[in-house]
Amino acid sequence: MLQADQLKPLFDVFNLIQPLSFQVTEALKPLCQLRYFKKHEEIQAIGATCKTVYFVFSGAARIFYLKDGHEVTEYFAFENDLIIRAESLFTGNPSKKAIQALENSNVVAISSEALFRLFDQYPDLEKLFNKLVQRSYVETLKRLENLQFLTAEERYRKLLTDHPEIIQKIPLKYIASYLGITQVSLSRIRSSLR
Repeated sequence: MLQADQLKPLFDVFNLIQPLSFQVTEALKPLCQLRYFKKHEEIQAIGATCKTVYFVFSGAARIFYLKDGHEVTEYFAFENDLIIRAESLFTGNPSKKAIQALENSNVVAISSEALFRLFDQYPDLEKLFNKLVQRSYVETLKRLENLQFLTAEERYRKLLTDHPEIIQKIPLKYIASYLGITQVSLSRIRSSLR
């Protein structure tokens, strides 16, 4: 089990999103396990059923899937971000997506079954989780809308403005995939903006 002071940064973020009582915090702490993943290591593999809620404690991770033999990045997570495969977590079905560490990362893992059991007892905890899932869902929807309505250059400019940490920390091949373009196209866009 993690020490209380180790979890403080994550719980501080939680409290900004949804204030939690001392009782909620104490009930949640024992469920938190710190796991270490090396760069490029899979946190969850394609075909597995998501039964764990993850928060990136340090490092970076992504959700990706395979399309015609190519990896397509759907989502990036950084420090204190939630990362789950929601379609699997909520249906109990195996996922066609994987979660991968993009650099050496510490991840807080919480059993979804144990977490969901606490919801009846602590409604504020359920509110927190709902808000976190909603934030991730909105990010995913924004990405889809950007793919539909913006040019490749506009998508890249928006990414630069909204999420500069992605450009700084993530390999270009994953950024290109996330933007729905080839790495060659991304290099061309980057060159034209210099």
